[in-house]
Amino acid sequence: MENLGLLVPIKRRRRLAGRFAFRPGAVLVGGEDDDRLPLGRLRDDLAAVKRPARVRIGGRSPAGAAVRITRSADLAGEEAYELAIRPDGVEVRARAAAGAYYAVQTLRDLLALHGPTLPAMRIDDAPDLPRRGVYHDCSRGKVPKVGTVCALIERLARWKINELQLYIENTFRFARHPAIGRGYSPFTAADIRRIQAHARRHHVRLVGSLASFGHMEKILALPQYRHLGELAEVDPRGFRGDLCPTDPAAVRFLGELYDEFLPLLEARDFNACCDETSQIGTGRSRRRAERIGVGRLYLEFILKIRRLLHDRGKRMNIWGDIILAHPELIDDVPGDIVMLNWDYHPNGGRIDRTDEFAAAGLPLVCCPGTNGWQSHGTRMPQANANIVKFARIARDCRAEGLLNTDWGDGRHRNTLGVSLHGFALGGACAWGGAQVRPSAFTRAFAFHTFGDRTGRLADALAALGGWPGSRLYHALIEPFDPARAKRSRTAVRRVIDDTRLDLADVRRRLEEVRSLRIPRLEAPDAFEALALEEFDLARRMDELACRRVLDGRRVHAGRAVPARRMRKLAADLRSMAEDFERLWRARNRPSRLRDNLAAFRTVAREADALGR
Repeated sequence: MENLGLLVPIKRRRRLAGRFAFRPGAVLVGGEDDDRLPLGRLRDDLAAVKRPARVRIGGRSPAGAAVRITRSADLAGEEAYELAIRPDGVEVRARAAAGAYYAVQTLRDLLALHGPTLPAMRIDDAPDLPRRGVYHDCSRGKVPKVGTVCALIERLARWKINELQLYIENTFRFARHPAIGRGYSPFTAADIRRIQAHARRHHVRLVGSLASFGHMEKILALPQYRHLGELAEVDPRGFRGDLCPTDPAAVRFLGELYDEFLPLLEARDFNACCDETSQIGTGRSRRRAERIGVGRLYLEFILKIRRLLHDRGKRMNIWGDIILAHPELIDDVPGDIVMLNWDYHPNGGRIDRTDEFAAAGLPLVCCPGTNGWQSHGTRMPQANANIVKFARIARDCRAEGLLNTDWGDGRHRNTLGVSLHGFALGGACAWGGAQVRPSAFTRAFAFHTFGDRTGRLADALAALGGWPGSRLYHALIEPFDPARAKRSRTAVRRVIDDTRLDLADVRRRLEEVRSLRIPRLEAPDAFEALALEEFDLARRMDELACRRVLDGRRVHAGRAVPARRMRKLAADLRSMAEDFERLWRARNRPSRLRDNLAAFRTVAREADALGR
């Protein structure tokens, strides 16, 4: 079925005779107070096309009302709705407030496509998957402001996404453990309550997520918590730090964290994470691991965490990578633990093993990714294929949902703006994925989110997201000096000297991003206006990374680089850093901004030195 150019597809549509025209002074009638918010947004959209309207809630519906929302118990599911557009008015029928909310979002999209005169039609719609989520990293360096999270929630709800998880390692201020999060601009209890209240109004569940086994390095590096770790020492700037699974004190510590954090959250589901536990069995728990095996040791600790959560009224969700690495454990996993199977490549090793969880009867959520991390502009083809395929697998395996992840590895230089396309695609695929075609979706995204009717922004986003891999991301801040890079803990590999980074490809990318222009659009809101600036920042960072690769190869080969070119590179790096800081501060708390600015200053000074 054609999707009418809608961003989120609809299930069934039948054309009716005639058209309906909104007139100035139209009355929008809601049956319950919950309808006030979506109808208020529709009223704002009508005002933008010079059709002022007013909202009325409850009471007798006036004759000639333009839009009427009524509740109907005969619809299946709280998110299902019927939308009938006839020449004499628009009628929405929904079983619950969520269905009415989503019906109005569809109506708003139709208004954007057709203007104030709509073709008559009857729409019957409901989601493919009950849980349609976004997972946003708030721990790898960047903590968003509460206003940013609330604005994001409104966009997610617009795309019919109904779940948000904020990934927290150490970025929550625990009253009992005040040292945790110090220097990382952590969320407070009041922040979480405010975010949750806003999410509830938009029918988005705020599901808690707290690292509870692996990825504890920032906490375990603190002297007062070092004794809880599997290893005696961990690097807080690394990505590995496991609790010791045989230490009862580790369980008590988690209980204390949960006692503060869990009461803030209304959702029954809770993501305890427990992924990438590469250290267990290598230190304090070695003897136990030798007796029962690393996999069985992992499951023992998972069951202890499950008990903590069960006692606090939560259903445990965990990432599925460790269980899949020990498939002999699958049948022993309790049937109330939700397995979050993650894989960020369409041909990855875990994505095609999702049916192993389904066959065991375990509740399941499929977790693709935006592929925005370690990239300035995302790896869009990989993200598109990954999300579309995982959504299909989720439907085939009767999974509870799709949780679309967005990480911040490597200081979280990737901006929120470049992740929005992946978020929206995940929402569309989780609602009605069989109809989604990524190329057409990108144009619909640019139109419905930024008002671009020309397709130029869609083409620009595709080009911006066209670089595969993460080497340019690392090349932007890798020192030219090989000795210094070797000493640096942040230099994962010698990117500039890596022969897999073909210079002809880098030159082509340099020309592509130099000629790339982000269209000047009148963004509908400050949130989208910032995203347009973030797209251009991503373009500039890729350009600078390409220039550093080309010049760095010459330096490392002992060939001269023109001093004027080095001075220009240094100036452009500083200019980019100023805009980077401004855009970071517009959306986020200071957190670890200083780490990125220090890296930019280092490479700018290096270019200055070569310029002399």
